[in-house]
Amino acid sequence: MNKLIQYFKDSKIELKKVTWPTKQETINHTLIVIGISIAMAIFLGIIDYFLTIGIEKLL
Repeated sequence: MNKLIQYFKDSKIELKKVTWPTKQETINHTLIVIGISIAMAIFLGIIDYFLTIGIEKLL
């Protein structure tokens, strides 16, 4: 039990050392992730579309 208490104390100390992102940084990074996700979805959709057309012509 003593090790568990020490673990939580050490965790609290380590979390105080963390440099947390600002609200604006979090928003910017979230928008970047959403943008890249949409771009990848469009890219993969286009590839899928053309591969489907190519396979249908072969069959």
